[in-house]
Amino acid sequence: MFTGIVEEIGTISRIENDAATGSSVMTVTISPGSSLLADCHEGDSIAVNGVCLTVTSFSKDTFTIGVAPETLRITNLGTLVESGKVNLERAVRADTRMGGHFVQGHVDTTAEILSVTPDGNALTFRFQPKKREFLRYIVYKGYIGIDGTSLTVTQVNDAEGWWEIMLITYSQERVVLANKVKGDTVNIEVDMMAKYAEKSLGGILGDGNASSIPLLEKIVERVIAKSQGAKP
Repeated sequence: MFTGIVEEIGTISRIENDAATGSSVMTVTISPGSSLLADCHEGDSIAVNGVCLTVTSFSKDTFTIGVAPETLRITNLGTLVESGKVNLERAVRADTRMGGHFVQGHVDTTAEILSVTPDGNALTFRFQPKKREFLRYIVYKGYIGIDGTSLTVTQVNDAEGWWEIMLITYSQERVVLANKVKGDTVNIEVDMMAKYAEKSLGGILGDGNASSIPLLEKIVERVIAKSQGAKP
């Protein structure tokens, strides 16, 4: 579990691709004097551009992660190159302030940046998801994880298939999104609470199984019965 509050920007110092398995091993270097790995252990989770990955080895200022084929297919990690920058966040501790929102590090889809527009000293980014069905979880003033950064949705256009966020000056200096441009891709994790709410509501209303009558159907039946003067 993460908060979406990026702790540090790291640098991809080495990428080893395994053609036989379709996987990759990446080494990430952090800045000298960083405390990111001060309490690190092998097997710990670190979010890299919003992707929860396992530390397989580490030193004072580097750590190595394995990236499975499925992760490369779903996320934008396969587009990373050596010397590229990535957002980093350690898994949250029980005594940590929840400054962002609940982020699992499980990327739902990627999105393309449609535009970057200055707004005073802020930047407005417009995104279009690769999988449009995830737009139903993106709501005005709701949370969204973009490359592991917890951000607030400022506009949504379901008809045209895009949403926007605003990146303030403080964040521009601390996350990789600020250096991305139109046409670049980002990892997207929608608010998991929206998915839980959808599934719970689906259970109440029914899933189309003939063995159970959805609540909505029961309500309609009772209204009809009442209008006809019969007992519900």
